[in-house]
Amino acid sequence: MYKTSVIGFPRIGENRELKKIVENFLKKEITKNELLKESSNIRKKHLNILKENSIDYITINDFSLYDNFLDTICLLGAIPKRYNELELDELDTYFAMAKGYQKNDKDVKALAMKKWFNTNYHYLVPELDKNISFNLNLKKILSEYKEAKDLEITPKISIIGPYTFLKLSNIKEGDLEDYINDIKEIYIELIQNLNKLDISYIQIEEPILVTDLNNKDIINFENIYKEILNVKEKKILLQTYFGDIRDIYENIIKLDFDAIGLDLIDGEYNFELIEKYGINNKEIFAGIVNGKNIFINDYKKSIEIIDRLGIENLVLSSSCSLLHLPFTIKNETSLDEKYKILLSFAVEKLIELRELKNILEFEDFENHNKYNENQKKIKSKQNLTEFLNNEVKEKVKNLKEEDFYRKEKFDERIKLQKKYLNLPKLPTTTIGSFPQTLEVRKIRNKYRKNEITKNKYNEFIYSKIEEVIKLQENLEIDVLVHGEFERTDMVEYFGENFEGFLITKNGWVQSYGTRCVKPPVIFGDISRKDSFTVEYIKYAQELTNKYVKGMLTGPITIINWSFVREDLSIRDIAYQIALALQDEVLDLEKSGIKVIQIDEAALREKLPLRKENWKEYLDIAIKAFRLTNSKVKADTQIHTHMCYSEFKDIINEIKELDADVITIEAAKSDLSMIDILNENNYDKEVGPGVYDIHSPRIPSVEEFETVINELTKKIEIEKLWINPDCGLKTRGNKETIESLRNMVVATKNIRKNL
Repeated sequence: MYKTSVIGFPRIGENRELKKIVENFLKKEITKNELLKESSNIRKKHLNILKENSIDYITINDFSLYDNFLDTICLLGAIPKRYNELELDELDTYFAMAKGYQKNDKDVKALAMKKWFNTNYHYLVPELDKNISFNLNLKKILSEYKEAKDLEITPKISIIGPYTFLKLSNIKEGDLEDYINDIKEIYIELIQNLNKLDISYIQIEEPILVTDLNNKDIINFENIYKEILNVKEKKILLQTYFGDIRDIYENIIKLDFDAIGLDLIDGEYNFELIEKYGINNKEIFAGIVNGKNIFINDYKKSIEIIDRLGIENLVLSSSCSLLHLPFTIKNETSLDEKYKILLSFAVEKLIELRELKNILEFEDFENHNKYNENQKKIKSKQNLTEFLNNEVKEKVKNLKEEDFYRKEKFDERIKLQKKYLNLPKLPTTTIGSFPQTLEVRKIRNKYRKNEITKNKYNEFIYSKIEEVIKLQENLEIDVLVHGEFERTDMVEYFGENFEGFLITKNGWVQSYGTRCVKPPVIFGDISRKDSFTVEYIKYAQELTNKYVKGMLTGPITIINWSFVREDLSIRDIAYQIALALQDEVLDLEKSGIKVIQIDEAALREKLPLRKENWKEYLDIAIKAFRLTNSKVKADTQIHTHMCYSEFKDIINEIKELDADVITIEAAKSDLSMIDILNENNYDKEVGPGVYDIHSPRIPSVEEFETVINELTKKIEIEKLWINPDCGLKTRGNKETIESLRNMVVATKNIRKNL
């Protein structure tokens, strides 16, 4: 009666194997053949896990060495001219698009990178111009198809849909409509080739459909798909996720799709669409297992969802790809069992689908042992009273409107700050972190395993702080940072030091490429016992006469880059974290730190995909940020940092944050963000990123001068800061030092001409 499916599976590996082999290849420590062989072994291991858990529709082509959108660029042959002109082989061209390329006289930047809808995953942005000539390349799909068939799996092949590809592309020449015929033709050719394979479904992913669509979007979508669907011989599943498809559902069910994949976790409105318009004999892949959160599925609620649908022969599916989850809970050996039983990572989501299928096919499901086990676990949450804090609940309850505002207006504050700080024009700084080398990671790991004492650990951290302060002074950077060597991650570090969090040991999730993060788990009320950043930043400040920034992560970024218990109020959590950060901010100020950066890198990340739902989220985000610093003195300068997101449509809300200085990604987007700031009369000081830190390439002095000169035409000199576009943790020492040196030299050259 029921079948099971997942949209995609984490590719990074149980122990981050993929990260390691790709990085080893990029460092030329292994050959291309070794990379391809090892990545194939990882894929086959994952296919076997899916098979062992009785998943009926097993997906292929969801695996990627770097990014699925980059894979789609290569699949369609939509490779920008500058990369083809490098005359590299396919794999090196692939990584040139991902990382940039700098060798001899060839110097090409990487493709731009943006957030994948409302997740912390980043995709590489395709570029479309008159030089693009689509040319189908099926090597990757055919290779993965053969692997599946060798394992006696009849796979479901996943591809990014043509309309999502177009809508998320950077169209450099013409309009989207200019590329519809070309995209139609290449996808028709793709479907015709996939028709020849022994597959269960072609899964075409169109997540763009859960965003606000206008009539032109609907017409364009129908125009593309009417012709594509005419050539299909295999069944096609239109897969959506991250929300509902209210604007186009009625049109979709009239098209010749064999199945529709719907998110029934984030897409509550999908129920009403089914009730109103029916399903027109299509198979429904029901996303009832949460692919974005690590808490166990409540089987009672899942069964209620299925009953509400009232559809027989459903396919039970994840709400989105399991890419956004850690691999398996079984490796969390140090986590207390009472917490562990409430968590479900990617492998456990497969088990949930299998168990739900068995329960639903059992005549009296309430007497099924797996159902009863699940309900006992769900009820056990109520007994976790150690995560309750009535004192902090009262603090949030008693907040007044004035608690969310600094006493002095920006114009008054900035005059005092300029006088007090006395910085040169075009002050230079960095975003916060410096390279975390193997040596740093080894020492931190030893400390975690109690192999060295706290004193020995601090001795090492202090020595690294001394090195980085001296380095920045030698480079003549104006406002310094302490390097963040004590921090594993900008969010996890705060989770470790706040009450109310759980920290996993192996809960790694891919953020982009080989970059993985380990989100902490918000399990209850949040508070701070003692200061934890002050000792290191104060030590750094004592080493120099220049100003050292206090570095903190903002409340919304902490929430968005954590896994949050689903029965907690996001508003209350945000204000609780803000109050905990406020304590840290005031302690930094008391210790003599006059520049404090509170990063909200992920402010836009969980912005609802429907504009009608924005206001509530943004009101919480703005007030939470302002609460962190509302009590500081007027001459204490508050910075914030934001990266790789679309900010055009929330620029007024960014103004409302009332930070004195904002540093923001600009290098990857060709400085277009600056035009957006100007168009919206942004009145605060701003540090547009002048180079992309996600690429190892080193910009020359001349390149920096070109960028900075361009910035001085767009931003008042008195408001402009010069900095990289993100933290430097993932970079190597050599490229970091050379890039920063060139950045400072270029800035000083331009100052001479002011």
